[in-house]
Amino acid sequence: MARDTLYAIGEALIDMIPSKSGCAFAEVPAFAPRVGGAPANVCGAFTKLGGASALLTQLGDDPFGHKIADELAACGIDTAHIAFTDKANTALAFVSLEADGNRTFSFYRKPSADLLYAPEQVDTTLFDTAFALHFCSVALVESPMREAHKTAIAAARQAGAIISFDPNLRFPLWPDREALRRTVLEFLPLADIVKISDEELEFLTGTADIDTALPTLFVGNVQLVLYTCGSAGAHAYTRSAHGCAPCQPVRAVDTTGAGDGFIGSFLWQLHAAGADRAALAGLTAARLDKWLAFSNKFCGISVQGSGAIASYPDAAQMGL
Repeated sequence: MARDTLYAIGEALIDMIPSKSGCAFAEVPAFAPRVGGAPANVCGAFTKLGGASALLTQLGDDPFGHKIADELAACGIDTAHIAFTDKANTALAFVSLEADGNRTFSFYRKPSADLLYAPEQVDTTLFDTAFALHFCSVALVESPMREAHKTAIAAARQAGAIISFDPNLRFPLWPDREALRRTVLEFLPLADIVKISDEELEFLTGTADIDTALPTLFVGNVQLVLYTCGSAGAHAYTRSAHGCAPCQPVRAVDTTGAGDGFIGSFLWQLHAAGADRAALAGLTAARLDKWLAFSNKFCGISVQGSGAIASYPDAAQMGL
């Protein structure tokens, strides 16, 4: 049986994108809806490059929920495993971009439909065809969805799939920051690949120095750490190799989904190379350098186009 599919579990939502950037949230005159959510974005990147992906989530049986499902399907993402409910609405995330590039989020999901996705809704037989399972922390608040993650992760590991985790911290969603930190550190050892940004490193590990932080990150099953530094480039670490690649600075535009594009395109390269979980520890610095450069390029193109699934480059645009 082919093990080709990237599965992602977690939120799919509507990003409400500001009509004006470079200003405070309160100064934004209008917002426009755009399909988003980190797990959905990662599937989008993987699929735009020619891979097969599927999303495990739940949406509200409302216009926004059906908009999300329709647009994801149009992008080639398998939506057959997305559930709908009338017990809660589809999540919304209002985003603003200030002049310094910092983003402000305001979420409407207390709870949203995705958080009601329960463990018994996870079809664990799906992972027999899984290349990897990807997840983030946004949907790990206390909820049925948190328990659904545990079910999916256990089933995917049993099936031999790679487990990929991008904390993707969103502080406004949590009752307090320590609860978020504890949760990320609880789930981190369950992953084979961890992607972390320079903005998240000190909060999670207690140090802003990646070399000092690595022993905190190489715990449990973790074999590969991806460390992104925005316009300063990206690094990849196994326990024995270090790869790095520079990144050309980009203008200050909405970067929602750019980091998701990075990990999605990196996972696609792993799949294209035929790498499985056992291969992660032996990846060479030269190969990591090459893959990081590719993902930086992918990210840069998507940021110029606004960072969402629709602006992710396809294989032809990436010169494949």
